[in-house]
Amino acid sequence: MSLKKIHDHQPESFEFSKSNLELVNGILKKYPEGRKKSAVMPLLYMAQRQNENWIPLAAMKYIAKYLEIPYIKVYEVATFYTMYNLAPVGKYFVQVCTTSPCLIRGADKIVKICKEKISSEENTLSKNKLCSWLEVECLGACVNAPMMQINNDYYEDLDEKNTLEIINSLLQDRPIKPKSFRNRTSTAPEKDRPIINGGKNA
Repeated sequence: MSLKKIHDHQPESFEFSKSNLELVNGILKKYPEGRKKSAVMPLLYMAQRQNENWIPLAAMKYIAKYLEIPYIKVYEVATFYTMYNLAPVGKYFVQVCTTSPCLIRGADKIVKICKEKISSEENTLSKNKLCSWLEVECLGACVNAPMMQINNDYYEDLDEKNTLEIINSLLQDRPIKPKSFRNRTSTAPEKDRPIINGGKNA
């Protein structure tokens, strides 16, 4: 991510909402006295959720002051982990897994749809500012490949048709409910496939 993208669109200030402050206080109680700096990761995550899926510099400074640690310590954590977004990603942040199992089963076609429907480049907002997408490494749902993560939800067992339906639903701000699109529960066999040989699929 370019420094220009990181520093564009930065708000002048940030503070946790009243409800989030209550959650923050609950989080801090889990740490020993004098160790509240260890809460930097959950506080960054909360700031991201409150601020439309990304963490502005003002939020990092606010968290540093709240935890009584140097700002650079918060910045180091925020820039190290890919789970933290440092520039606007939109209301719906699409992460497409392209590790081998997903790629073998058609993840490249999902990436193509994202390029055509959302934006031609990664980390770029759609025209209506609702979505952006990113190609990522393994999201841990290899059995249900190909798949993508949208915000905190997994959309699994995808093909071109249902991927297009999902992306269109996001762009219309009416997201389809996350699920396996082959009617599976977790990694169980498909409901319409017979179970034979002592529980092993044919």
